[in-house]
Amino acid sequence: MSMSAAIPTGMNHGDFAIGCMFTTGSGQRWRCTDIGTRVIVAVCLDDHPDDPSWYNGPPYAVAEHVFDEHSQEDCTPILLPAPAK
Repeated sequence: MSMSAAIPTGMNHGDFAIGCMFTTGSGQRWRCTDIGTRVIVAVCLDDHPDDPSWYNGPPYAVAEHVFDEHSQEDCTPILLPAPAK
């Protein structure tokens, strides 16, 4: 991932979608798995980078983590390149 793909911006609840990827201030990569009224639930994609089957779900083989409105502000979207035409 290039630095331009993750420019720190902070995210709001409405910026998340199921399946979207983002980073946190620690540099960990996450994928959103659920959206609640005020919280986001996600799995860390850095736990098992050599075996993507850990991230097939639900249910997931890795723990899901809850991001409240305060921790969402520490998130930065990972912008994927547009598909080639």
